[in-house]
Amino acid sequence: MKKFLIVGLGNIGEKYHNTRHNIGFKILDYLAQQEDITFETKKLGDLATYKFKGRQFILLKPSTFMNLSGKSVLYWLNKEKIPLENLLIITDDLNLPFGTIRLKTKGSDGGHNGLKDIQQKLNTTKYARFRFGISDNFSKGRQVDYVLGEWSNEEEDKLNERLKTSIELIKSFGTAGSSITMNTFNGK
Repeated sequence: MKKFLIVGLGNIGEKYHNTRHNIGFKILDYLAQQEDITFETKKLGDLATYKFKGRQFILLKPSTFMNLSGKSVLYWLNKEKIPLENLLIITDDLNLPFGTIRLKTKGSDGGHNGLKDIQQKLNTTKYARFRFGISDNFSKGRQVDYVLGEWSNEEEDKLNERLKTSIELIKSFGTAGSSITMNTFNGK
């Protein structure tokens, strides 16, 4: 059975639970809820396994805090013997309008400290990343407050529909591959 490591980036702890920066955790929690699977606390993160169309998706929410995510990613890639091309990192992106989703198979960290740490630990920029737009609707000098802030009421109203689309992207990544998934979902 083909295995995939799907990593949702976020920070552990109740105070971060519903923040924009934790969209990676939120997407994986939504998938787990929809498919009635449960996360278990393991080494360096919470894990759940989801089987779909002959594929095994290992869902990981690192417990290392966002800026040290690479340690957890590298550990589970090696432990589960998952090839780099079957890794998908889910993260927030200030440069995309709210709810916009974009899959890329390589690229820079874009100033994102979680991605920066993953690239350092994996020693490559060639891994798939699923960026979820949180927009840049904050005043100068308020980026940290915005990213670690909770969703607005307007965003909350639209979030469920965007979470459903995010789940479809993850399934497509594992079953149809990155090229088809990018053509189907990018910008939607």
